[in-house]
Amino acid sequence: MKHFLRVLTQLLVFLYCKCLWRGLKFVIRKVTGRCELQRICYNNKPGARRTLKIESSLKCSKHELLQSAVSVHPDSVEKTIDDIMSLKKINLDTNPQLGISLQACLLQIAGYRNLVVEVEKLRREPYDCENPAHEEMLMKLWKELRPDSPLSGRISKQWCEIGFQGNDPKTDFRGMGLLGLHNLLYFAEHDKATALQVLHDSLQPKHRNLSKEEASKMSKAEWDKKKFDKAIGYSFAIVGINITDLAYSLLVSGALKTHLYNVAPEMPSLVNFQQTFCYLMQEFHRFWIEEDPCDIMEFNRVRTKFYKRVLKQLKNPDMALCPHFTASDLHLVNL
Repeated sequence: MKHFLRVLTQLLVFLYCKCLWRGLKFVIRKVTGRCELQRICYNNKPGARRTLKIESSLKCSKHELLQSAVSVHPDSVEKTIDDIMSLKKINLDTNPQLGISLQACLLQIAGYRNLVVEVEKLRREPYDCENPAHEEMLMKLWKELRPDSPLSGRISKQWCEIGFQGNDPKTDFRGMGLLGLHNLLYFAEHDKATALQVLHDSLQPKHRNLSKEEASKMSKAEWDKKKFDKAIGYSFAIVGINITDLAYSLLVSGALKTHLYNVAPEMPSLVNFQQTFCYLMQEFHRFWIEEDPCDIMEFNRVRTKFYKRVLKQLKNPDMALCPHFTASDLHLVNL
């Protein structure tokens, strides 16, 4: 019975999408004198709310020209708009704003698609200690985060001071490739005060306040261990690589379209993605402190909870990170 109801529901949805909805759109166009693209552009403000609807409308169209519009090269956007106007029999001279609005939407769609490709390329490129450019970036990261502490050698325990796991950071970049290093360096260079503060906090021991009742049930050794826990506490660089993975997941799933379409008037770029990473690092740090985990073993639980919170916020099409930067001033706002 459940299978039958599921099949029936799918059939009704199919009929609605293929027949009723198209019939309804035809009636609305006759009544209003505007096609769906015109209604979306005129009834929605610029940003994610408009671009997401335009993207959905084009993808669901029965016309191949409209379907292919979401995958055109940025250099072909103007010609594509002319073709759409011709197909829809819209006079561009009497509807100049429509062409401008469609151009902005298509550039955002193309920019997001190109950004996914660029980020994926960085993620797939492994760190190569034989590559001078890679080594230069790594050394620059150390100098930005530890300006007063010269590195004793390329292979050194000092790397643990900025949150790498061992003597050679290259092994920690395997999951996210060069993307992790790019993001960490961008954070350290472009929002240095915040990066240094987060690093400093991550190294601090965490004082845990225990009630007298809790303390009375413990031996002195247990009480000391609980009272002065080692970690506020996480490894800065390792968490940065992990948050890079989180940002990457948001990007490739399409969840970041809400934010990027709201903050990038035309084509989202790698800088927009790196600024998003800076925001996520700062917010995760705050979230970690709020969650007050017992130790680093709770990292996955806290990360999953944080990821779900960000996802929920980004489901609002009017939600975005503050369009200005530095990251220390970033917070989610309702535009």
